[in-house]
Parts: sequence; C-alpha cells; structure tokens
Amino acid sequence: MDEHRWRLGDRVALVTGASTGLGARFARVLHEAGAHVVVTARRRELLEELARDCGDRIEAIAGDITSAEHREALVELLATFGRLDVLVNNAGVCDDGPIEEQSLDELRHVIDVNLLSALDICRLAAPLLFNAQGASVVNIASIYGVVASRSPMAAYNATKGALVNLTRELAAQWGGRGVRVNALAPGYFPSELTGFLADPAFAQSIREHTLLARTPDLAEIDGPLLFLATDASSYVTGQVLVVDGGWTAV
Repeated sequence: MDEHRWRLGDRVALVTGASTGLGARFARVLHEAGAHVVVTARRRELLEELARDCGDRIEAIAGDITSAEHREALVELLATFGRLDVLVNNAGVCDDGPIEEQSLDELRHVIDVNLLSALDICRLAAPLLFNAQGASVVNIASIYGVVASRSPMAAYNATKGALVNLTRELAAQWGGRGVRVNALAPGYFPSELTGFLADPAFAQSIREHTLLARTPDLAEIDGPLLFLATDASSYVTGQVLVVDGGWTAV
C-alpha cells in the first residue's frame, strides 16, 4: 500500500465550525497528515487554542459563517495560497422541538448555518478548488441526512438531507474539473452538540440502536475523514460515507 496516498503534505485545507467537537478533530487530523489548515468558527479563543496546540501550518480566522462578508474574507485568505485542496464544510447547529412550535427565525438560522453557508463557500471557493490537483470537498452531513430522527428537529434533518444531495450535484458539476465531492454522515459521536454523550440514558439508547452495541470513540471518525480528504479515495465521488456503528443498517 502506498502510504503517501493518505498524506496531505503541502496541501491547503479549510475546516468550518472548527472551534470544538468534530470540527476541531477534523482540523487536527488534516494538520497531522501534513496539510496547511485554515480554521474558522465564532469562538476566537477556542480557535486560538487549537492553533497553539497545532503549532505551525495553521491559521485561525474567527467569524460568523452565516455572514457573507466573513465567507468572502475566508476565500480571500485562501486565495493567497492560490488553491484549495481540501474543503470540509462542517459548521452546523441543531434545532429542537415540534415544527409547529418553532419560529421562522429559528428555522432560518439552522438553514443559514447548515446549508446556505456550505453552498456559498463552495460557490466562492470553486476557482481555488479548480486550481488544485485533485481537490476534495467533504460535506459533513449526518445519519439524519439519510434517515429520519427519533427526535423532532425538522430543520436539522432537512438541511442534512439537502447536503447529501448537494454532494451528488456538485460531484456531477465538478467531476470534469477533477474535484471530488463526498459527504461524511456521522452518527452520535462525543461532541458539544451531543453533550459529549455524558447522559447515561442517552448513551444507553445509542448502544441499543447500533449493531456494534456501543458508543463511538472520537478517534473513530479520523480514518473516514482522512480517506475522503486524501488520494486514498481518488476514484470516489458523489458518495455518502455513513459512520454510525450500524445505526442506519436496519
């Protein structure tokens, strides 16, 4: 096996929603694989802590991903490299409660963070992706982009499902340009969004609904992310890689 296919030496990556949880983990994984990583999120102090931990080859730019001006600033920074090799659209939030009890503003916020920001980043960064040799886009979807949830969160499910089909559409549009577009659909990993699986009843429900009958370790998302980001998946595009311990298999 050619181990260089799993490396990202001298490549440029952007990870959105990188202040904590899966986003911060993704940034560390890409950095350890050799990439120069640009990270963004709202919480500047957490981004700066991440940058200190990683050392060189990482740049943090704090801001609100729902801001068009911030998205433009991100792409302007990336333009100084002349290309973008890996784009991880990870920024996401979750809604809660029956849709009839939600406000339009609540629904719009989830759509802005989870879907519109990814659409616009792809639009703005397209020329930089085309400039790269075999760029990879990884849209972070969810198991609830492929099946319905047991909890009422219509906007989250709708946006994650939309990300799955955006993945297919951009794979079709950009395949001839050498850009691969795939989605990663995690199950319940320990993160801020899942309360780090600290609730015993919640953790037990995961064990009961997964074929592997256990909760995952955060490190178990590393390989799937690295596979999609590197040349290890050079003939894979338009696909959804579900990492859920078998939750969606039955």
